[in-house]
Amino acid sequence: MLNRYAIVVAALLALSAAAGCDRNDETYVTINGRRWDVELATTPENRFLGMSGRQDVPADTGMLFVFRDSQPREFVMRGCLVPLDIAFIDEHLRIVAIHTMAVAEDPTKLRKYASIKPAMYALEVAAGSLGQARVNVGDAVTLSPAITRR
Repeated sequence: MLNRYAIVVAALLALSAAAGCDRNDETYVTINGRRWDVELATTPENRFLGMSGRQDVPADTGMLFVFRDSQPREFVMRGCLVPLDIAFIDEHLRIVAIHTMAVAEDPTKLRKYASIKPAMYALEVAAGSLGQARVNVGDAVTLSPAITRR
């Protein structure tokens, strides 16, 4: 019995190690040739927390909020400690709105940043990153295979 357990554990470790090397499992977004490695926010809880409490957002990283449907969206800077850029992305993977979101001075009066048009995704990155990459409304977005399989 112990040998069978050891074999199962060894097999799981091997699969885990192999999965970690598979570039298809990476989650990233590319716009205009610029790549951001992203964490995914796919549940209501993840989307509610978002980037709150972070002291910084390293260059070329961010968070991609993934929704099951496409509709107008609104985001706020609840608990966010650093300014962020946000790009709202529609179901056709085109940017429909971009904002630079400031840190809220008064947590009881949160400014809303809206997509206006329907969006299925929202990308948050360090403030100024989208401008540096010359990202504009209408630009095409590429999601990594690990994201598109979801």
